[in-house]
Amino acid sequence: MALQQVIEQTVVGLGFDLVEVERSAGGLLRVTIDVPWQEPQAGDAASPQLQPAASITVEDCETVTRQLQFALEVEGVDYTRLEVSSPGIDRLLRDARDLRRFTGHVVDVVLKQPIGAAAQGQVSASRKRFRGELQPGEGEGWQVVWVDAPQRKPGQKVSKNYVPPPAQSLGFTLEEVKEVRLAPIVDFKGQARRR
Repeated sequence: MALQQVIEQTVVGLGFDLVEVERSAGGLLRVTIDVPWQEPQAGDAASPQLQPAASITVEDCETVTRQLQFALEVEGVDYTRLEVSSPGIDRLLRDARDLRRFTGHVVDVVLKQPIGAAAQGQVSASRKRFRGELQPGEGEGWQVVWVDAPQRKPGQKVSKNYVPPPAQSLGFTLEEVKEVRLAPIVDFKGQARRR
């Protein structure tokens, strides 16, 4: 059985999703796992953003590591070290399913080519990197929406006459992007209390 199949069967059998398998120099075998995600069905009231955020724990990684060590030994796979981890806070979004899962989240988009002549004067024609909220676009496309407003310091006063800059958006397809990643934004305050 192929290495990918052995790992995928083991990980899925334990109730997790296999994100990536990577073999590195020196015999390192790196396996990235995540919690399963079901796409909402048509008519579902709960959007994916409103579902509780489940994440991989250290205990989950230990469980998968132990089971993979056994499965890889049975299959006779040669490796020196096994590393099982979660995708992290800056996870790479690889396909349309990942983009659907993280719709509404802040992402970093890097284009293969600069936007060029499509820029309407508000965005530099040589710009390739964008950070904003991921939203569905037209057809099979996606868009990232952002506001180029300056960061404010805590407690800084805002003029009554201040008019925030308008939101801008960039449409893209998976073929046009080099990579799309979740923006590594950490909230140390935790979730807001519900009243």
